Amino acid sequence: MHLDLTHKNALVCGSTQGIGKASAKQLAELGANITLVARNEDKLKKTLKELATDKGQLHHYIVADFQNPENLQQNISKTNKTFHILVNNTGGPAAGPVFDASLEEFESAFTQHLKSNHVLVQAVVPGMKKEGFGRIINIISTSVKQPLNGLGVSNTIRGAVANWSKTLSNELAAFGITVNNVLPGATATERLNEIINNKAEKTGKTIEEVSNAMKNEVPAKRFAKPEEIANAVAFLASQAASYINGINLPVDGGRTKSL
Repeated sequence: MHLDLTHKNALVCGSTQGIGKASAKQLAELGANITLVARNEDKLKKTLKELATDKGQLHHYIVADFQNPENLQQNISKTNKTFHILVNNTGGPAAGPVFDASLEEFESAFTQHLKSNHVLVQAVVPGMKKEGFGRIINIISTSVKQPLNGLGVSNTIRGAVANWSKTLSNELAAFGITVNNVLPGATATERLNEIINNKAEKTGKTIEEVSNAMKNEVPAKRFAKPEEIANAVAFLASQAASYINGINLPVDGGRTKSL
């Protein structure tokens, strides 16, 4: 199976922690040149040093805020690079019932997730078309298959991103570009810690009680490691996944009840 990504350029968003960082490291291990994108320059510099370079890989970073799509677009265009792989990934919206959500929360999440994803796709697709090779991978959530309680804004916006992605997959497939979504289940990241702490505070339960209850919802009885999500990202980015297009791939230990 051909998983080698030598000479491929990958743009990986939200890549200083969690799933984004694990994905950047995995793609680099397979030989890709990585451009990290995140807000915190200190964390970007630190992550850059953790990426494999044994195959002559050259890595870079871009400081950008996903709440400012115009600035993000400008910073990407300044690189003058052709990207073969785009991993769209950013932190999820705050937890809470959808009924209580403000319009500002919806607008903020829409900008951070869909609008920023869109400007990045518009920036990289022309180069992908010239190369006849492109992989666009969106890190979303299993909520696009089964909405999650207490994540009202996230459920709503993730669904929009999933349908945007499916539409793109139809439009770009003829150019050798695939567009797929990876749907992580409960994964041991800072985001999950925030959700657990918030739920513990609201219910009066201990963090351990909330954590164990969440693990018991998963047939595997544990949380995923970020690296396990990154493995799916790396496969979809490879030549081996050339005929996989327009799918939602749950990586959730079996938690999602639907097929």
